[in-house]
Amino acid sequence: MMLFIYFLIYFLLVFVIRSVLLKIKTGINPLTFNKTDDAHGYNGKVFTIISLLELFVVGIYAFKIEWYKYLLIFWYLESDTLFKVGWILLIISLFVVWFAQSQMANSWRIGIDEKNKTKLVTKGFFSISRNPIFLGIMMANIGLFLVIPNAFTLLILSLSTISINTQIRLEEEFLKREFGNVYLEYAKKVRRWL
Repeated sequence: MMLFIYFLIYFLLVFVIRSVLLKIKTGINPLTFNKTDDAHGYNGKVFTIISLLELFVVGIYAFKIEWYKYLLIFWYLESDTLFKVGWILLIISLFVVWFAQSQMANSWRIGIDEKNKTKLVTKGFFSISRNPIFLGIMMANIGLFLVIPNAFTLLILSLSTISINTQIRLEEEFLKREFGNVYLEYAKKVRRWL
């Protein structure tokens, strides 16, 4: 049940509340994935599928534990140590994502915003990693896998790794067009992940 509550809090804080606050403050909808079939729109659909799959798996673990065995458990990875490491990653992830979003302030978006100009954020967590929000999300997915190691959490981890790396490359191309040499100089100084 704790894992389910954690994920509800996570989604509320980093997606729902953050989106509502930005919309109230700026009038801009931060959800910018389009409905087209290009790479950006497709990746938005994949993010949605991953999120629903996470909720489904965590829901089974919380409310239908008798069904959990059908998720193809990796029993040999079930240990107190990995469980604790997983929870530590989940908690750190929430803080990393929340504070990185705060540092982005009005520039934060879910996806690429071609319509509204934003600032290039290079301070705070962004002076250590060009993608601290995605880094935090990956920490959460690794943490989830360690807390409940099964074929579905491995699938979530695999899909999110591919999807996030695709999104990062799409955003990098956009940022090169948007900020030119300023972004290229920033990219020379700060690594993609750490």
